[in-house]
Amino acid sequence: MVRTLLTPRMLGLHVLTAGVLVAFILLGRWQLGVFQDSGRPQAASDPAPVAVTALAPAGAQLTGPAVGRRVSAEGVYDAGSQLLVADRPPDVDVPGGNVARGGGYWVLTPLRLDDGTLMPVVRGWVARAADPAAVPEGRVTVSGRLRPQEGTDSVQRRPEGLPAGQVQTVSTGELLNLWDGAKVRTGYVVAQPPSGSLTQVKVSPPVVGGTLTWRNLAYAANWWIFAGFAVFMWFHFVRDGVRAERDHRKSPEIVLEG
Repeated sequence: MVRTLLTPRMLGLHVLTAGVLVAFILLGRWQLGVFQDSGRPQAASDPAPVAVTALAPAGAQLTGPAVGRRVSAEGVYDAGSQLLVADRPPDVDVPGGNVARGGGYWVLTPLRLDDGTLMPVVRGWVARAADPAAVPEGRVTVSGRLRPQEGTDSVQRRPEGLPAGQVQTVSTGELLNLWDGAKVRTGYVVAQPPSGSLTQVKVSPPVVGGTLTWRNLAYAANWWIFAGFAVFMWFHFVRDGVRAERDHRKSPEIVLEG
């Protein structure tokens, strides 16, 4: 039997089957990868900036398409109402920091628009509360990305109370109380570029959920079925070859008499 399996014909069959198996398995994995990638969030289109007043209402929630959009706003900063958002890294997409790790602070300043409403603006990031965060004077134009307001429980609270002038979240309801009942627009703008010498707070562009392409999963299954069929055919040819060799050995020799 071993001699039969090692004949040149059988060795060629073994090599061919191994090559087909490797190719079909890799093709199946490729199609599976395409299927998995299709379900991941994809970067959405990033249209030109629009006025913040068109997307951030006062007294209403932001709509989904507005989150992450580039916006611009003109007005005057209210330096006297500036706040620090405690325990924050310089990245919007990272959860609230930790004092032991030196989370840092977002510098949150209200921008008074021409209609009298206030738009919260994260002008940048500082490592310590005592770091300088001078507010620009006069009329300014702010560009950045719009973010939704945070719930008061969206990050872990400190065990002790915060010092005056600091908040834990960018909550519109809380800001209404801290800013003397002024008309505050929903959400906040992360300034890009940052104001003055402040460190830039990173914020990602909007993303959309991926759509699973089930067709690619079916293609992957097909390639693996083909691989299984190749193994079946290899077994079939090997079995037939072994049987033929065994029958040949058992058959009686025919002696011709002259």
